[in-house]
Amino acid sequence: MTTGTVRIERAPDGIWIIAPDDAPSVLDDAAGIDVAVLEALGGHLSWSVLAEHAVPAAVIDDVDSAQNWLWAVFGEEVALAVAAGSGTEISVAPARPRVAACARRLAFALWAARWWPTSTVDALPALDEELLNGEIATLVEECDLLVDGADALAPAAPAVPVRPARADDYALAAGVATATLPSALVLTRGTTGTDWRRYPPGLVDASERAVAWEVVRASGTTTVRVSIVAAPGLSSAVPEHLRPRASVGTASGTVDVSLSLSGDTWSGVAAAPSGSEAGVSVDVHVPGFGTTGSADGGGAEVRERVRNLIRQRLLRAAATTPDDGPDAPLLAEIEAAASDSDF
Repeated sequence: MTTGTVRIERAPDGIWIIAPDDAPSVLDDAAGIDVAVLEALGGHLSWSVLAEHAVPAAVIDDVDSAQNWLWAVFGEEVALAVAAGSGTEISVAPARPRVAACARRLAFALWAARWWPTSTVDALPALDEELLNGEIATLVEECDLLVDGADALAPAAPAVPVRPARADDYALAAGVATATLPSALVLTRGTTGTDWRRYPPGLVDASERAVAWEVVRASGTTTVRVSIVAAPGLSSAVPEHLRPRASVGTASGTVDVSLSLSGDTWSGVAAAPSGSEAGVSVDVHVPGFGTTGSADGGGAEVRERVRNLIRQRLLRAAATTPDDGPDAPLLAEIEAAASDSDF
């Protein structure tokens, strides 16, 4: 059962905030990759998928509409406090625990559709999109008391073209091999990950070892080469506006590297920026998409925590013991675990 204590605050602009301590909300400066959000009648609910507690944060801009579900998710005491315009710390006791659990499950399924860290390098299998969308549609119906807006609509078709998965998609080695001419001198090379917030899902492998770069000197010219493991099943017919690019930087400057897809790899080459012989940074992004902020909420540490969460959920999904708890694996997770020998 979803229990705990929440703070109730009213912002100067009339928005109500109901949240447990340290819970993320849609009012945060930037959403972390661990934040699941559900658009509800009169507001939004949000959870961190990494948090142990199941009590959401709520940001309400229409109290009358939100009263339809406040009592169900948070309980009568919270609903009455908001209606009366008073209250500070109040205990949560959902009047309809199944609705509260369904809302969280739907939010997680929507989160998985955006942030699931599919990786051939890390052997994290993709979710079957049709199966996931089917479960989302079912959960939307079960949450009709509260769900609203775009989250109340049937899932849309994928924005990124995909091809049928191949058996060897999960057998690729970490990193990407790059061919270097015998006469070329490799000054430095390295591997890194990407900020998942900088491009749509389904384009790039989610591993911290998905990006390989090297700075090469040949025929009096210094160039930087970037190779990136593509997301499993990606089709070569990616529209121009969705193709990722790589910004390669040093303390002295940055160059933009155009990437093209060949097989399972995005790759590109450009003149190296000054100082590149000491190493470079690589920022993979789709121009105009996502955040350009700090690592807070999307850096390597939280990405690894998300991967660990997914590994744990896949192990649960592969277990023979029935799991019918409110946080039980999704059908798509069960299918993914069954299709991958690592789980």
